[in-house]
Amino acid sequence: MNEPQDVLSQIRAQRKVTIMTNSKFSLGAIVATPPAFALLHKTGYSATALITRHVHGDWGDCFGEDAQLNEAALIDGSRVFSVYRLCEAQWLKETPLSKRSNLPTIWIITNATNEAGVRDVTTLLTPRCY
Repeated sequence: MNEPQDVLSQIRAQRKVTIMTNSKFSLGAIVATPPAFALLHKTGYSATALITRHVHGDWGDCFGEDAQLNEAALIDGSRVFSVYRLCEAQWLKETPLSKRSNLPTIWIITNATNEAGVRDVTTLLTPRCY
């Protein structure tokens, strides 16, 4: 009889898929917190679409130092962080920067490279889960 960990490993191996090509970095396993799933469902936004933006260098509503750190991360292997406001573009445009944290938000964080030089996990989460 298979041990539970063996079964989980088999399931994980079967669920691996490639989402896109020509990405700026690897994603590793993609995971999401329950609140992130709930927010995506509530707003009707696609996790795949957000992940595609993230892996192609569209950092969303990430400005200043965080955007610069992401560009450096593509070279030095540090973590990559994107911010997506789950609302219409016009609503986002009309919301002052100081109030944007009140909008429905998903963060996507791809961890830094490990000892083997591999990014092995990308997480979708809400700011409250950080």
